[in-house]
Amino acid sequence: MGKETETSHLPSPARCCTTSPGIDKAIGCYDAAVQELIVIDNLMSALVGIEGQYILIKRVHGKEDEITFQIDASMDLALQERAKWIFPLCESYLLIDQFVESRSQFKSGVVNHAFAAALRALLLDYQAMVAQLEHQFRLGKLSIQGLWFYCQPLMGSMQALSTVVKKASANNFTGSAVLNLLQSQAKAMAGDSAVRSLLEKMTHCASNAYLGILERWVYEGVIDDPYGEFFIAENKSLHKESLTQDYDAKYWRQRYSLKEGIPSFLANIAGTILTTGKYLNVMRECGHNVQVPSSKNSKLMNFGSNHQYLECIKAAYDFASSELLNLIKEKYDLMGKLRSLKHYLLLDQGDFLVHFTDIARDELTKKLDEISVEKLQSLLDLALRTTAAAADPCHEDLTCCVERSSLLKTLGNLKDLGTRAFPDNNDLEEPMSITGLETFSLSYKVQWPLSIVISKKALTKYQLIFRFLFHCKHVDRQLCGAWQVHQGVRALNMRGTAIPRSALLCRSMLKFINSLLHYLTFEVLEPNWHMMYNKMQTAKSIDEVIQYHDLFLDKCLKECLLLLPELLKKVERLKLVCLQYAAASQWLISSSVDIPKLEEPSDVSLRSQTSKQWRSRSQSQAVKMMTQNTTVTESILKFEREFNAELQSLGPILSSNSQAEPYLTHLAQWILGIRNDQ
Repeated sequence: MGKETETSHLPSPARCCTTSPGIDKAIGCYDAAVQELIVIDNLMSALVGIEGQYILIKRVHGKEDEITFQIDASMDLALQERAKWIFPLCESYLLIDQFVESRSQFKSGVVNHAFAAALRALLLDYQAMVAQLEHQFRLGKLSIQGLWFYCQPLMGSMQALSTVVKKASANNFTGSAVLNLLQSQAKAMAGDSAVRSLLEKMTHCASNAYLGILERWVYEGVIDDPYGEFFIAENKSLHKESLTQDYDAKYWRQRYSLKEGIPSFLANIAGTILTTGKYLNVMRECGHNVQVPSSKNSKLMNFGSNHQYLECIKAAYDFASSELLNLIKEKYDLMGKLRSLKHYLLLDQGDFLVHFTDIARDELTKKLDEISVEKLQSLLDLALRTTAAAADPCHEDLTCCVERSSLLKTLGNLKDLGTRAFPDNNDLEEPMSITGLETFSLSYKVQWPLSIVISKKALTKYQLIFRFLFHCKHVDRQLCGAWQVHQGVRALNMRGTAIPRSALLCRSMLKFINSLLHYLTFEVLEPNWHMMYNKMQTAKSIDEVIQYHDLFLDKCLKECLLLLPELLKKVERLKLVCLQYAAASQWLISSSVDIPKLEEPSDVSLRSQTSKQWRSRSQSQAVKMMTQNTTVTESILKFEREFNAELQSLGPILSSNSQAEPYLTHLAQWILGIRNDQ
């Protein structure tokens, strides 16, 4: 009975004039009051996306976000206009409802799922409001003007949300793109506090799932991102083993990297977030228990103007950074490994190398194809066990290797060092003439996670410096042997021969190589090492440690002339002249005075025996033989001219370079001093 009373005012098709049974007449056949009731009833349906008899909903084929409403043309014009006021709200509902249905699928991602859930809750409230309005209508208490009155407050909010979903659908936005869209729309509605508040609420709801992914990353170092929405990408094809195998290993820089589409509220701290998870991931790879200290404020499930989430991220970064740094420094003894590298590859403690060079000389003087690396390794192990290096627990990590090309060619092949193109050095030495002395190098076994700092690239730079130092010391030893031969004939009266001149040349060569070695060790390596060591003591993160270590190596390479091709080629040429002179002078002098050749100039007993033999010969006979042997004189003069010419050409190059590179000043002074002494 009550129901009939409520609906008795509605017109029935049976009461309307019809042209044929069962077919409704146009709405214009009713009077204005009845038309209003029919329009309100149809609008109630349209508000929840249902077509009415006189208000039809049309969609453009292929354009799901374009919706139009068609009204019976016979409707009262005033009613038509008022109905059109409400159509935007109806359209917004349809677009939002359509978005909710389409974005609830798994492939849409967790952010869209969360956003759709928030919109669904909003639509439920909206539908409840429509139901209340319909109840008022059934009671006869709702006019079309009243309907507009109740719908108007929702208009702005629903239209703002429909704008968001249209853009999200058109661009197929997921993840951070949805969050950025919501935030930008909220900022655009800054003048309407109600709409802005709603959009901010939607942003919070949509970001909850995203912040859940972020929380696992900054607290556990794990990417739990099944739909690829997170702004950090993981390249699973890069493995940590590549750090010790590949010179151009990209593991540390590209295993985890930032993607495009970072949420705007995380843009300023995205780098910190990336680094935090990377550090935690390293500790996980080491089997270290990763557990960020929790607190009641550590959750990242919302964000707001108080920026509490930023404080949580900063706290997580500080923990991860200090924990990883302590792990690498304390448990894996990073500084101990670096000191060991300094001892062996930078020849800080070279007593083992002297012994090794003595026992491995025969093998090192062979050509590349004839050298046995296994034999060199066994000799190296012997040298390490029988010298002070045996006390170093890291000496077992030292291995030897033989490169396939000269130092100049190797440097020319490493294009990433930032050097100018190396000149063609075929005129310096033919590939077939290279021996183990020019290509021998030491290597070092580095395990994870120390390989993050001491990577293959870093170790290669150590080896480049070692090869240069090792060859310089070899030249020094050969010149010392030649000097001892000259000292052995001092007891004889060699005036008028080439021997005094040869001794003077030998002294100049020794001064050159000793000046170079002094510069390399005391002017470059030692100061730069101590500078790096002091910086590492104050480092706050492993990335700072890597930066200081790489800076140290790059600076050493540059100041050791290895990144200055023009200078390096001159130095290599001078070293080659010194080696040729050392070998020739020992043979020429020994053969001229008819004494045994000094195979071991450093052997005390042999030097004593040789000295006695020289004293037994008459000075007049020795002078006569030396005077007649013009080959000695010509050879000495040839080496003198060649050495002086190379030294003469090196001087201006050093002087000009020292103006741009102040660290070369002392070396330039010493080299110029040698020229002036001559």
